[in-house]
Amino acid sequence: MSLTAHLPALLEALNAPAAILSSDYRLLATNQAYQRLYGDGKPLSGRHCYEVSHGYQQPCDQAGEACPLKLCRETGRQQRLLHQHQTATGEEHVDIEMSPLYDGNGQLIGYLERLHQVREAHPQAQAQGLIGQSPAFNQMLSWVRRAAPSEISVLLLGETGTGKELVARALHQGSPRASQPFVTVECSGLPETLFESELFGHEKGAFTGALGRKEGLVAAAHGGTLFLDEIGEIPLSQQVKLLRLIETKTYRSLGGITAQYADFRLICATHRDLAAQVRAGAFRADLYYRIAAFPIELPSLAERREDLPLLIQALLQRLPNGKQAQLSAAALAALADYAFPGNIRELRNLLERALLLADGGEIDLPHLPLDLQRGCTDKAQPLLPHQPVPLKELEAHYLARLVKQTSLDRAALAQALGISERTLYRKLKGLKL
Repeated sequence: MSLTAHLPALLEALNAPAAILSSDYRLLATNQAYQRLYGDGKPLSGRHCYEVSHGYQQPCDQAGEACPLKLCRETGRQQRLLHQHQTATGEEHVDIEMSPLYDGNGQLIGYLERLHQVREAHPQAQAQGLIGQSPAFNQMLSWVRRAAPSEISVLLLGETGTGKELVARALHQGSPRASQPFVTVECSGLPETLFESELFGHEKGAFTGALGRKEGLVAAAHGGTLFLDEIGEIPLSQQVKLLRLIETKTYRSLGGITAQYADFRLICATHRDLAAQVRAGAFRADLYYRIAAFPIELPSLAERREDLPLLIQALLQRLPNGKQAQLSAAALAALADYAFPGNIRELRNLLERALLLADGGEIDLPHLPLDLQRGCTDKAQPLLPHQPVPLKELEAHYLARLVKQTSLDRAALAQALGISERTLYRKLKGLKL
């Protein structure tokens, strides 16, 4: 019996959804996990993968998205990409591994596609976790997915308010240590005199007021993840103690004499330019190279402006009395024009304030700070309806008008809107434009 005949049975041995694809994007075989994820009541065999997973009528690389099968076919090597797929439970982030498949004679018989659903982030508004679907967000998420299963030290870089602790939690949740503690150390709010005591603990009588033994945060993180937030704020005099902890995985409590072992995965975050601090002598170079083994840049809200309506929906779900709230078109336009120097944290604060000022759950322009109201230019008003409308309806109206009026091709239009061509294709397809 040929290897091809054994493909369905081989796929069932895999825990993740998996399929065998032909070089022309057709499904040759799928396992039950794949069928549960994408099944629509119709046979999957013989259909194009892009139709089943995306709802496209053409390969995803022709819709503005990198295609793992095309890359695998061109290079002859395994490829891994993050995609957004339409599944039986809605749109989800999916981590795809594509590998060429050969028979015993070395002849290519197809491509093995293994799909790993991303649980740490969502392309739809959710009550918790990371939210986004913009190219900048997806790139950051793909780095998180690469680093999470390993023990490598990760340094999260980005402006204040970009969600570094949420990303750190996603790294923890995607790691083998997910069932163990996740302990956050707020380095910026830790006085130098208390740094050693808080981190390593202290013994009774170690200093005035030490009336008993106290366990430190390093011990609390044993077996799990230690997250040092704003590590750039740690005083230079204390950095050598942290370096010793990272290098030896041992420490002594304040006033103690016995070395204790620390088993933890390290994640650090900062909004500062640590490389510049190293050059200025304000941060130890050896510590910097220890914590920066895998740096991940978090995009600012300005770099992922396409996610703004989605983030607004998600944040309203998470705020008291926000689930039934909606924004007027004028308020949404004002937020869309705003620079958000405080990023997502500032957006959350603006929405929380507006909910307290709004009556009846309708957030309108007067409920936003005065500088946002002044920034809402008169030229944008003709595009806006007089009454509040759902965000999806407003977006649909705007895209329909753009398509009719613009002479730009799809690639140029996507660039002008600040979104990927793939995302524009998906949105227009949903509107049947």
